[in-house]
Amino acid sequence: MDDLLLTLKTTFGYGTFRPLQREIIEAALADKDVFALLPTGGGKSLCFQLPALLRPGLTVVVSPLIALMKDQVDQLQAAGVAATYLNSTLDAEEARSRLSGLHRGEWRLLYVAPERLMLDNWAANLKAWNVTALVIDEAHCISEWGHDFRPEYRQIARLRTLLPGVPVMALTATATERVRADIIRHLQLRGDTTFVASFNRPNLSYRVIPKDQPAKQIIDFVRQRETESGIIYCASRATAERVAESLAGRGFSARPYHAGLDAEERSRNQELFLRDETRIICATIAFGMGINKPNVRWVIHHDLPKNIEGYYQETGRAGRDGLPGDCLLLFSAGDIVKQTHFLAEITDEHEQAVARAQLRQIVHYAESAGCRRAELLDYFGEKFPSTNCGACDNCLEPRATYDGTLVAQKFLSCLYRIAQNSDFNVGLNHVIEILTGADTEKITRWGHDRLTTYGIGKELSRPAWAAVGRELMRLGYVTVSEGGYATLELTPEGRAVLVSRAAITLTKPMDLPKAKRVARREGDIACDEILFERLRALRKQLADERKVPAYVVFGDATLRQMAREYPDRVEAMEGITGVGEKKRAEFGAIFASVIADFLKTNPRIPFSDY
Repeated sequence: MDDLLLTLKTTFGYGTFRPLQREIIEAALADKDVFALLPTGGGKSLCFQLPALLRPGLTVVVSPLIALMKDQVDQLQAAGVAATYLNSTLDAEEARSRLSGLHRGEWRLLYVAPERLMLDNWAANLKAWNVTALVIDEAHCISEWGHDFRPEYRQIARLRTLLPGVPVMALTATATERVRADIIRHLQLRGDTTFVASFNRPNLSYRVIPKDQPAKQIIDFVRQRETESGIIYCASRATAERVAESLAGRGFSARPYHAGLDAEERSRNQELFLRDETRIICATIAFGMGINKPNVRWVIHHDLPKNIEGYYQETGRAGRDGLPGDCLLLFSAGDIVKQTHFLAEITDEHEQAVARAQLRQIVHYAESAGCRRAELLDYFGEKFPSTNCGACDNCLEPRATYDGTLVAQKFLSCLYRIAQNSDFNVGLNHVIEILTGADTEKITRWGHDRLTTYGIGKELSRPAWAAVGRELMRLGYVTVSEGGYATLELTPEGRAVLVSRAAITLTKPMDLPKAKRVARREGDIACDEILFERLRALRKQLADERKVPAYVVFGDATLRQMAREYPDRVEAMEGITGVGEKKRAEFGAIFASVIADFLKTNPRIPFSDY
């Protein structure tokens, strides 16, 4: 066994690397600059944690969130790694103690926020600490084209001048090609050592349903998963509070998380969630970035996300342990209107145009009849190799289609007549008002009540016409201008089908879901469920005693393997995923004892399909 595999096994308890991990680690140990894009749950952290143990000196990790630092340091220390962090949560005495340890060379990894690195006295510190690697986590924060741009991240590039010989590793879980190029350029990454893994998360299922009595929809969903952890993302603080209160009032263990709560309550609610004391967090997008809780089994979006990158990252917080995760998006046309109102408040025209384009993309995703997985991968420039993923609503229950030639011709004709009679284009709402024969001041002022298409679409409601218009955009017959105002115009393809009167097939709108039993998810590790629950209770007890989240002890995948293979002696723990030498020494005998006691009164179940 080579040094990399030996360290992986003895320290982290894993027998094999995930895709691209070994290649990234080898490049880092060769002192190359590295850009790595691995999806959430793809094992980004190991790519810099393991090299830090095999090279001399200190690895500095720039991280955007305080919670992420503590979380990762807790897990590293549990595995016997000399890691620490410095941030505003520490009192002066503790901060001084850690700084002294850094000057003595006691630590292999230091987690720190970007703004702290830029303090005047830190230049001398960094030079004195024998820094041999610099890691930029959540590197998409550097790019103004990213979904979570943070101005303080732009200052990190100055460290290249301060530490000219130190290799840099930039990591992110989500970035389009444009964002990737911006990160590489801004950090002045040398060479061409770029790794891009597949964005596919095969263990996640995706579903979009029409929002209708969302409180009831959420309760019905959660009731079928009462023992599982999940996150509900909401567009506003008020909604997050309301949903949490609604669930708590019905006996579910739920708490809110948003920037309006004081820091102490926010931190407490997050800690309770990490420790499995609270099963459900109802949160704004402020929650979750970098939170390494592997056993989140489901994610609900109560409201339409602002963009696909944010949606991908938020859904990616389910199933980080590789076990199944369910992702549900509640969608309504009303959410589009709300988001559009928010966009109107953006004063910078360029920012507004970018935000409008991002909104259109997530709306297209929500309304699409195509494979959800393929749609997500296509956004990031990756092609899904199959026509059916078998794990999204559109693949499992394909939506019905209909001959939409007539309504499409009406819509396209209306756009054509507007362009023919006016020297300007109009937005979607105005086209719909013409089709439905609305009597508005603009229609009268612009003479659009005299168009031959005025009132020819009264058979459909305004929301139905909006859905038709958006589908014609998806099909490429209509395009949206890139300026400050989202106006529509025919594409060459749209003009061609209008002239030829070619048949156009459209998709029927989503129906409300039929009630049905939810079968056990494919992909779960089959195991003795009664023993699994006992091991979960033991894990929680041990984690509470140590004041750490439950997964710092062991993840769900580890407990499921134990509940399948019944390792009733410490020696039998060899080969159980996630059980490194230190954890086996600390916890092996305790878990083996509980398993041995369980077997005194319960027979082993043979699992032949493993």
